Amino acid sequence: MTDHPVLASDESVLSTVDEDELYRDDGRIKKRYYERELERLQVELVKLQMWIKEQGLRVVVLFEGRDAAGKGGTIHRITRRTSSRVVKVVGLGTPTERERSQWYFQRYVEHLPAAGEMVLFDRSWYNRAGVERVMGFCTDEEYREFLRSAPEFERMLQRSGIVLLKYWFSISDEEQERRFQQRSNDPKRRWKLSPMDHAARERWVEYSRAKDDMFTHTDTDESPWHVVDADVKKHARLNCISHLLSQVEYEDVMPEPRDLPPRGTDPNYERPPIDSQRWVPALYGSNPPATDTDRS
Repeated sequence: MTDHPVLASDESVLSTVDEDELYRDDGRIKKRYYERELERLQVELVKLQMWIKEQGLRVVVLFEGRDAAGKGGTIHRITRRTSSRVVKVVGLGTPTERERSQWYFQRYVEHLPAAGEMVLFDRSWYNRAGVERVMGFCTDEEYREFLRSAPEFERMLQRSGIVLLKYWFSISDEEQERRFQQRSNDPKRRWKLSPMDHAARERWVEYSRAKDDMFTHTDTDESPWHVVDADVKKHARLNCISHLLSQVEYEDVMPEPRDLPPRGTDPNYERPPIDSQRWVPALYGSNPPATDTDRS
């Protein structure tokens, strides 16, 4: 058994469930334990959110990695129980002509958090070191300037008081191929495949070299890259969320349950008949009868 870096020893499945019981024969965590651990971590994320808001912290988390590595799924699990007013997701599209004429970091700066916010970047300014470099969307000079500027830009953010975390989701060639095929064959996921994905498959080695160069120049002691093994999605989600929670010191400021006051009433108020309203057709179940007056 292993101690969890965030959850108490009597809460985490790592310390309450034997390893032989925790994992399947193929080494993957069993679904019931994954869901149990994820739910506990999401409670901690709510506590972190409340601490960030109360203390006026500013937190930035970057999610980078190869296509189909599971960045979006992890972000979705982080935000599932949190408030979009506090924990915000930013995923910028192709820059406009005006944005291309700006200082490169400018369009990202406007999305940085105010006090009491955490911003999750689903891809970030590191597009320049990856897709823009490999696909020729920037010049050699623009690329070299980015590698020089990015560490200083991040130091500026940190000196201003922003907590900056950078995650790289690492995936094997075989697992990425499996997920691409799954996306292609599943109409619910096919939208995730783009012409850029097809081009990226042809330039796998170039992307690998670009990632290596990016790490060489931007994996600093002040702003390190945290690499997540993403071959097993459930493991990647739990590991990334656990690590994120361990990187920001927070306290439990969750308010205690409160007794709710009685609901207000007015004997003189008469509701309009509900059959005067335009109800969505009840294809599943049934709409309330016209005599039902106890609803708004």
